[in-house]
Amino acid sequence: MNLSDATWRTSTRSGSSGGNCVEVADNLPGVVAVRDSKDPAGPALTFAPAAWTAFLDLARRG
Repeated sequence: MNLSDATWRTSTRSGSSGGNCVEVADNLPGVVAVRDSKDPAGPALTFAPAAWTAFLDLARRG
């Protein structure tokens, strides 16, 4: 998958994590990409938007 047009962002809650963050790109049609902020040239995981939303909902609930 070509992620060259991805706009990556980190969570506003990751400010004190010491660089141990994930970055998310949700500006691509039909896919949400996730990568390790320490290795931006490394691999990225991709998810269907509905799957990513379901993951976030579960994570928020703890």
